[in-house]
Amino acid sequence: MSTQTNLSDKLDEMEHIKNRSNYLRGTIKEGLADEITGAIAEDDTKLLKFHGSYMQDDRDIRDERRKQKLEPAYSFMIRVRVPGGTATADQWVAMDDISTEYANNTIKLTTRQAFQFHGILKRNLKSSMQSIHHAVMDSLAACGDVNRNVMCNPNPYQSGVHKEVDTLATQISDHLSPQTGAYHEIWLDDEKIIDTKEEVEPMYGKTYLPRKFKIGIAVPPSNDIDVYSQDIGLIAVIEDDQLVGFNVTVGGGMGMTHGDTKTYPQVGRLLGYFPKEEAVDVCEKILTIQRDYGNRENRKNARFKYTVDRLGVDFIREELNKRLGWEIEEAKPFEFKHNGDRYGWTEGSGKWHFTLFIQNGRVKDTSDYKLKTALREIAEIHTGDFRLTPNQNLIIANVAKSKKQQIQKIIDKYGITDGEHYTGLRRNSMACVAFPTCGLAMAESERYLPTLINKIEGLLDEAGLNEEEITIRMTGCPNGCARPALAEIAFIGKAPGKYNMYLGGGFTGDRLNKLFKENIGEDEILESLKPILIQYGKEKNDGEHFGDFVIRKGIIKEVHSGQDFHS
Repeated sequence: MSTQTNLSDKLDEMEHIKNRSNYLRGTIKEGLADEITGAIAEDDTKLLKFHGSYMQDDRDIRDERRKQKLEPAYSFMIRVRVPGGTATADQWVAMDDISTEYANNTIKLTTRQAFQFHGILKRNLKSSMQSIHHAVMDSLAACGDVNRNVMCNPNPYQSGVHKEVDTLATQISDHLSPQTGAYHEIWLDDEKIIDTKEEVEPMYGKTYLPRKFKIGIAVPPSNDIDVYSQDIGLIAVIEDDQLVGFNVTVGGGMGMTHGDTKTYPQVGRLLGYFPKEEAVDVCEKILTIQRDYGNRENRKNARFKYTVDRLGVDFIREELNKRLGWEIEEAKPFEFKHNGDRYGWTEGSGKWHFTLFIQNGRVKDTSDYKLKTALREIAEIHTGDFRLTPNQNLIIANVAKSKKQQIQKIIDKYGITDGEHYTGLRRNSMACVAFPTCGLAMAESERYLPTLINKIEGLLDEAGLNEEEITIRMTGCPNGCARPALAEIAFIGKAPGKYNMYLGGGFTGDRLNKLFKENIGEDEILESLKPILIQYGKEKNDGEHFGDFVIRKGIIKEVHSGQDFHS
């Protein structure tokens, strides 16, 4: 029986690929068995994303291999779905094993609280997936045109509520996961279900969503998950220390395309409030609005933010009420005070939690900093959990009083740090992976941002601003994986060594920044920042954040909607 539907020619090619794929199976299984090449077929690489993996090649040696008439050095990235960023100590050990055995000896903690492995060869892809499965985790829907990893606030100082939002993140994630048996058949050798009449994707249908979809839960006063960058943002409403419900925002998103002003980052818009029991249903109904109304002809305009902008917030609210069969209420008051992490030891609910600073989320050993080894040792004795933060840091959480001393000993032995001795700028920095593995990168990001920060720190010294908390983010391309459009200072890669520089985002992640200078290299970056930072050091009001200062002084225009981002 054919699983194909006739689709209009006007639709983007990806829609046809999904439609033909027989619910994400394609010819992935056959491609994995082909030993002649390290790659898989082009259509399958696009389907592979739904299984949580991207094909990449090592761009550092691409030209060299071309000269030698060899195919690119292909490998695969796997992203493991970790709803709310919470993993057990055993799961950490399992991730560490995979990184040593199959990947490039490093674990990347992503900006969406997931684990990521790079450098996995095709022949090891299946074994890696099975090892992830043995750790009671999966990579299904970590990428692709579906709902991705659901984020939530991992900070333990709101301990009573954390457990509730964390459980909810998992429930939303599970409910919105694709139902196809393809993942189990391809990776886990499950038997194919013969009965084709079975409805495989009751919610998504054959062509899934027009583009990726992201959900995050924030617990004020902390906006560490950058709620306004999410397709659906849930803002916890707490009364008498109890979680009662959520304010919901719709249509945030960071990605754009250089030179195409019809694409832009956008902040989520507030729809209203609903009681907590309805959260899974509300998320499902909003997701189906995007499924039915999202743009499937042009992928560059397919994200939910463009659907919301095209149809208007009121339409989305009415449509949601209609699909729910009841009406959401007026939004309740809330306030965000920061979007960073609280470092070092904190106590909550009788347990201890240690937040560790991990530069750009890369867990690895270097000759003078054995971070990976240290975390392995901690995981082997730790009885609580590990929480990945949206800022690419790590919380060793729920440490029993009796264990605190033991863990502190390991921290001291390896000198792993909570970032206390770093500047406020470095502690609030974030970068995407970029070179050498990301195929979309136009410039360096993770490998370069620490060096640039070293040089900006010299300017901060001069201006007496070392302690000042300033958010700085860098991405190698405009897809915006490190959420740069919300940072007070941001760099988006244009070409090797060249960046667009943006200023004026909100410190709490509620306002977009704006282009300050285009296509500049390091010298010009430092020259441009120096007078502004010195002025900020001299003229800022008490407690005034850098992003607010540059707007007040007229250095950059304030941007509240993505539709004004390019104007």
